Amino acid sequence: MILRLSQKLNTKIKTGKLVEMPLDENPYADWSCHLFTADRTQYIILTNTASLYSCLMNGRGLTDGSTFVTQALDTIQDFATGDGKQTVYRKYIAPSSGTLSFAKALNRSVTGSMSDHIHAVKFMLEDDMALSEIGYRLNETPMSALNGGPDGRKYGFPKVVFSKLVDQMGTE
Repeated sequence: MILRLSQKLNTKIKTGKLVEMPLDENPYADWSCHLFTADRTQYIILTNTASLYSCLMNGRGLTDGSTFVTQALDTIQDFATGDGKQTVYRKYIAPSSGTLSFAKALNRSVTGSMSDHIHAVKFMLEDDMALSEIGYRLNETPMSALNGGPDGRKYGFPKVVFSKLVDQMGTE
């Protein structure tokens, strides 16, 4: 499993120098993570690198890589379960968490899409929405970085692309 950390998040949890790595061969096991602040509260967005499928967690109290990994995996599991994707978590994400690497961001397309998500998150937080509800909305937002989605549209939806990643793996 690869967790791609922004410099800001890496500085907070002190994991050391980040290296460049290609996309994990299991697209469900590659997540990009960024720390941001909204109304003086720290949050972390966890985004599946291949599909832009995202969830959010609080950033407060995180001081090391081990605590971050535990909370990030718990957040992904809880969100995936709440979104009806517990089988994906159980079959493709959880088994890969045994071998974990920290890395640099994959490309600007992913970080730019995450920035777009963060702008939307800040507006939704002003309406006192729960983090899980915000995640569900983000994943139903069309993204230009996902062009050529499975339905042939110009914009793809993270929730749909995430569900279809299993097809790219040549299984099931």
